[in-house]
Amino acid sequence: MNPVFSLRGKRVFVAGHRGMVGAALVRQLNSRGAEVVTAPRERVDLRNADATRQFLADTRPAAVVMAAAKVGGILANDAFPVDFLLENLNIQNSVFAAAHAADVEKLLFLGSSCIYPKFAPQPISEDALLTSALEPTNEPYAIAKIAGIKLADAYRKQYGSDFISAMPCNLYGPGDNWGLTSSHVVPALIHKAHVAKVEGRDHIEIWGSGSPRREFLHVDDCAAGLTFLLEHWSGAGHVNVGSGEDVTITELAQLVMKAVGFRGALRHDLSKPDGTPRKLMDVSRIKAIGWAPAIDLAAGLAASYQAFLTESRGKAA
Repeated sequence: MNPVFSLRGKRVFVAGHRGMVGAALVRQLNSRGAEVVTAPRERVDLRNADATRQFLADTRPAAVVMAAAKVGGILANDAFPVDFLLENLNIQNSVFAAAHAADVEKLLFLGSSCIYPKFAPQPISEDALLTSALEPTNEPYAIAKIAGIKLADAYRKQYGSDFISAMPCNLYGPGDNWGLTSSHVVPALIHKAHVAKVEGRDHIEIWGSGSPRREFLHVDDCAAGLTFLLEHWSGAGHVNVGSGEDVTITELAQLVMKAVGFRGALRHDLSKPDGTPRKLMDVSRIKAIGWAPAIDLAAGLAASYQAFLTESRGKAA
């Protein structure tokens, strides 16, 4: 498929390049022949509209990818709702305005799966946005992300700007947060299984029954999907980026144990909650455009364990 917007030879600003998604985007864009521009926070505070405008005026990128955001877990979102709402709104408003002022040809904004209603029908289609109530524990962050999607649409409507939005599912891979208590389910399971293997334990434990189903996408697949959208998609609304397949938490834990080489048992702490029964995105829109992921879950988990060993530098055990 011929690209609508070719990245080869184009200067692309990746906001949030130090995060897991941003770093994967830098790798992917470099492989596509783009010239990647980044802005460490000590150089440009993206919450500062004037500094951001000056940075884009100086660097003149052809495209901008908005992977920068203030993120955190349930406890942080609950304790600091003002910070999560205002900081993300400030970052988004600042970068969008600066991109428009600099006549950027294309901008890609990244949403989050929390933008969808708590009880959205499964699999979740893009049309589910704003159809019912959000999950209360991260509502401020979700509202900021929804505002970003709507702002992209507003620039498209008012100015004809080629601003697009994408919504990745749960991601994993190199550059993840590997903390046992602060990370998401995949890196936490990898860490837990590794410690159990090193210490010779006979089992690992997971919360609940293990029956909830979740969708996972390797971050390098996500970056490939996002660059595909940059080159081939132009339209209002947002596009889901995911694998289109889900597994139970028990199945996920078993795959992680195999990837790590831990041969003990898997136990369930039934005193802990299961959470939402299922969270799967409808990826028919991006599939129809012509993209599908290339990394299956088992292979991706094996590669992620190697990334964990490298990035944790042996401290995890």
